[in-house]
Amino acid sequence: MDIKVSEYLYTITNASGASVTLSRIGAAIVSVVVPDKDGQLGDVALGYDDPQSYIGDAPCIGKCPGRYANRIALGRFSIGDKQYSVPVNNGPNHLHGGPEGFQNKVWDARVDGDAVEFMYFSPDGEMGYPGNLKVVARYEWSEQNELRLTFTARTDAPTVINLTNHAYFNLDGEGSGDIRDHFLRLNASEYLPTDEGLIPLGDSEPVAGTPMDFLMPKKLGRDLEADFPAIRYGKGYDACWVVDGASEGQLQDVAELWSEKSGRRLEVVSTQPGVQVYTGNWLSGCAPGKHGHIYEDYAGVAIECQHFPDSPNHPDYPSTLLLPGDTYEQAIIFAFSVKK
Repeated sequence: MDIKVSEYLYTITNASGASVTLSRIGAAIVSVVVPDKDGQLGDVALGYDDPQSYIGDAPCIGKCPGRYANRIALGRFSIGDKQYSVPVNNGPNHLHGGPEGFQNKVWDARVDGDAVEFMYFSPDGEMGYPGNLKVVARYEWSEQNELRLTFTARTDAPTVINLTNHAYFNLDGEGSGDIRDHFLRLNASEYLPTDEGLIPLGDSEPVAGTPMDFLMPKKLGRDLEADFPAIRYGKGYDACWVVDGASEGQLQDVAELWSEKSGRRLEVVSTQPGVQVYTGNWLSGCAPGKHGHIYEDYAGVAIECQHFPDSPNHPDYPSTLLLPGDTYEQAIIFAFSVKK
């Protein structure tokens, strides 16, 4: 495995020439170059050429948001009998750790064998969160074109944490158009209905008989404009599904994305109990992408393995509480292959 390092970027290339490029800005996935059905290498991850475009970008392209990915209702939560307030930056709600979340920080980085590790230290009170928190995001790239991301974190005071990666994929190549014809399968028979601000209402509901049903592969565009609350509220898919069979600490099949045009397939497995699927509904107007490409709405899809939105305010959801002495650890694997 060959690793090339520049000021911000780390590129890992395997023996076949397939590669992944990572950035210290937001511990981001900048590119994933993998073969199509004809053996032609292409970059399937959306991103920017200008490093400055990664700072404060609304789509959070490729980066690792935190301290809490996704939304917290009204920017308020409690730990025990103490209430905390965090910045509201998405309508009335808090999103992705706030405007100065982990995605907008320059992380420390090091090469560890064939892996690249990014570390960020979040001081007590940053963006309103309690506890000094040390986070490590470790990326490994295999000869089989599997990208493994492992998060670990420790705190010195009770806090809440929810980490994921916000890469957008287009298996026909970034800048090649939209993902309406991509087939998606989700290992999820239930999803979380939300209010108009995309805050979960409470219990999950079956996907059966709704546009949220991806138990069998279905084109993303088929129901993208359906008159259904979960789609209408987000102008496309921006919802959390409950992963079937999820068990703490155990890798579980989450999703499969496939393009008939390129033949590329992405399989996602994770230890996380939920997956937020976001079809890039508001990409238009973001900074120019790589090679000058202009990303319009639906130019890529994010498959974000994570805990549920607003979990700190839902005691019946899988806990996102991290206590001193405990270690937060979650893994996500993006496995790329060809399906002819």
